[in-house]
Amino acid sequence: MYILNIGILAHVDAGKTSLTERLLFQTGAIDRLGSVDDGSTQTDSGAIERRRGITIRTAVASFTVGDLRVNLIDTPGHADFVAEVERALGVLDGAVLVLSAVEGVQPHSRLLMKTLRRLRVPTLIFVNKIDRAGARERELLEDIRRWLSPYTVALNTVEEIGGPDARTRRIIGPDEADGSGDSALGGQVAEMLAEHDDGILESLVEGRAPNGRQVWAAMARQCADGVLHPVLFGSAMTGRGVGDLLDGFRLLPATALPGTPETSSAIAGTAGSGTTASGEALKATVFAIERGTAGEKVAYLRMRSGVLRARQRVPFHRLRRDGTVEEYGGRPTAVRVAGSAESQAVAGDIAKVWGVPEVRVGDHLGLLPSDRLSTPPSSRLDTPPDGRHGTAPDDHLGTAPDRRLGTSAEGRLSTPPEDTPKSGHFPAPSLETVVRPRVPGQEGRLHAALAALAEQDPLIGTRALPGGQTSVLLYGEVQKEVIAETLAGEFGVEAVFEPTRPVYLERPARRAEVVEEIARHGRNDFVATVGLRVEPAAIGSGVGYRLGVDLGSLPLAFHRAIEDTVRDTLSEGPHGWPVTDLLVTLTRTGYDSPVTTAADFRGRTTNVLRRALRQAGTRVYEPCHRFELEVPPESLSAATVRLAALGAVVADAVRREAVWLVSGDIPAVAVREFELALPGLSHGEGVWWSRPFGDRPARR
Repeated sequence: MYILNIGILAHVDAGKTSLTERLLFQTGAIDRLGSVDDGSTQTDSGAIERRRGITIRTAVASFTVGDLRVNLIDTPGHADFVAEVERALGVLDGAVLVLSAVEGVQPHSRLLMKTLRRLRVPTLIFVNKIDRAGARERELLEDIRRWLSPYTVALNTVEEIGGPDARTRRIIGPDEADGSGDSALGGQVAEMLAEHDDGILESLVEGRAPNGRQVWAAMARQCADGVLHPVLFGSAMTGRGVGDLLDGFRLLPATALPGTPETSSAIAGTAGSGTTASGEALKATVFAIERGTAGEKVAYLRMRSGVLRARQRVPFHRLRRDGTVEEYGGRPTAVRVAGSAESQAVAGDIAKVWGVPEVRVGDHLGLLPSDRLSTPPSSRLDTPPDGRHGTAPDDHLGTAPDRRLGTSAEGRLSTPPEDTPKSGHFPAPSLETVVRPRVPGQEGRLHAALAALAEQDPLIGTRALPGGQTSVLLYGEVQKEVIAETLAGEFGVEAVFEPTRPVYLERPARRAEVVEEIARHGRNDFVATVGLRVEPAAIGSGVGYRLGVDLGSLPLAFHRAIEDTVRDTLSEGPHGWPVTDLLVTLTRTGYDSPVTTAADFRGRTTNVLRRALRQAGTRVYEPCHRFELEVPPESLSAATVRLAALGAVVADAVRREAVWLVSGDIPAVAVREFELALPGLSHGEGVWWSRPFGDRPARR
């Protein structure tokens, strides 16, 4: 048996949830088809999803085809929930990008394909709704090659497209003996494959046409490498072409379960993406959280290696926003493998886990992946002996965690480096709204409800504000509406949202150092000596903290109190925004035993750090979006003038056939305004795409 974890991605209303229902029905996993219109689908399990007809949360469904067990991860289609999409990509063996044969390639389709290609996720493209009036085949294939991927192969073709009798005809299938294939078109496929396959090329040069098995195996290898993107046409409503898609799954790399004979492989030509060694150390990643019927947390995780059983004691690791790693222990009370009756999970499995209340999305079980390893400074602070009550600076002691690297000249767009394959994350939300309860007195209840939502999605950041209000980070206005409905429906709290504003950041402008010592005479608000030096660090490096004093200068509890206070204080800088990309060094310490407490160090550290930031000076940076804009020639001037007025910087403008493609950067706060203005500027013909990307000094 082989396991294949697939994600279904699409723009809104392309029909991916309907396709999921059809796949489950056609493979016998469900006995009736669900409908988006009447809210009876299997994967859109939330009340909001059923009512609005859009997918918001990642859901998992499973079915079996021969010796292949497919875990189907139905991911969101709305741009405001693209973080859910990216998080799911890290657990996938492959993906299916769904397009509509009528609407064609949409801006969000291009965003998704950019992400898939950047992360080198093997991808099939399924063109849905071939039975709808206005459906296209040849023109859409040209658009796919122009906007999504130049290296595509159509595995089937459509007859009587655009009507209820639309049906597909296979061009090439997984078995040479399949009589439904088209040998002439199969020969054209072989010629395209020869561009990246020396074996196919040699056969063609020698006049020997490769057989169906050879062509299929070559496609599987190139698809697994992220080079080739096969295209299939069909209809989720009628089921036409869905069988071809099921065969197409065999082009994607699967993981063999322990004991699977090599000769039984259903995936000809692929090497497999996982391990079969159950004796390896446990590695797994949590990619989704849901609540059970009793309100308990249920974690979805992808097994990388090893074996996970119920009641097994395992370490969990969590990467904090400042780059440090938090470790905690867990003992799952139950483990259930998706698509199987097994109660233990092995490499390749998607498993549901109960009994770990601390778990959050993004946590790792067992060994932490090497690309995520970052040891927090406090973990290196072994319990010291009773140390001296004062120290001189020592810049050679301690380390500064640095989880990302990047550089930027002052005044220019500051961006972290591009994500590397399989390790990227969508940029943090660049919008913020302030929330308060409609009914006075429910402030605590509201904050607790938002904190619970943040546990399910750590990219929904929250922080308490004076007056009982709470700040929430967002990607867009639709996300705000969904949060409001969730608070009312699931937590019984009606919330009022203030207008959305961008999330600014502060960075220190120069180096500064401040020391406050225990006063020998007079009043001491804090019986502690603390010296801190702040200095700018590389763009994207986050908050670094290191010791410039001997480790034994303080008891461990005092060291931790100082470091924790530093990180807490940096959440609000002199201008009221989080401070980032700096290095904070502890340069001096002192205490008076047994009078001094950890509270003295927390109070003193807050004062010293705030003074140091004021002396260093901080500059405010505004978040930006990277955008692409398509407009007809007659609208180019009006569009670029409006972009300039909103503070956008145009990096490139290229004429492509009947449209101009304009790209550049724009302040996040101006994105919504331009989106609303675009239809009028372009007579309804403009197309806009953008995503969070870096920041720049804020305009005054």
